[in-house]
Amino acid sequence: MVSTENKTNQEFPGQIHETTGGGILLSKLDDVINWARSNSLWPLTFATSCCGIEMMAVASAKYDFSRFGFEVARATPRQADVIIIAGTIVNKMAPVLKRLYDQMADPKYVIAMGACAISGGPFFYNTYSVVKGADHVIPVDVYIPGCPPRPEALLHALISLQDKIKMGMTREQIKQSV
Repeated sequence: MVSTENKTNQEFPGQIHETTGGGILLSKLDDVINWARSNSLWPLTFATSCCGIEMMAVASAKYDFSRFGFEVARATPRQADVIIIAGTIVNKMAPVLKRLYDQMADPKYVIAMGACAISGGPFFYNTYSVVKGADHVIPVDVYIPGCPPRPEALLHALISLQDKIKMGMTREQIKQSV
């Protein structure tokens, strides 16, 4: 017997149809795919400075981002869906960041966390070696301001990205809406 009762607060986007033999059919396949994709985002971490500490805090027991579907922080770009750039990007690290981004499978998303990742922070005024924002290297989907931003801000950005993926928004639509 197939139960149609939903045990979580998230509503399943498809409809369950009972068939003979105990099988089920799903409707609105695009909605189901977007729902599954949004609830299984695996982040790739690119932490170079103090924002990395705040990013690590999001995985701790207090914030526990695994309950929202960001279960496993990947160490390889080939298994990641979203890259979180936390901290200063120097010219020497920019090609590494670009290579990691290029190795990620589509669809892929980018979050720039902190003032250094967004605009070079306070360091780019007097130095030649700091990139003036991650968007000079790769396209960024979501920006999280702060120096460093709180863990709640990263959770909010991840959940907002998740909601936009559930709605079936393309990458260009996500950039325009954020």
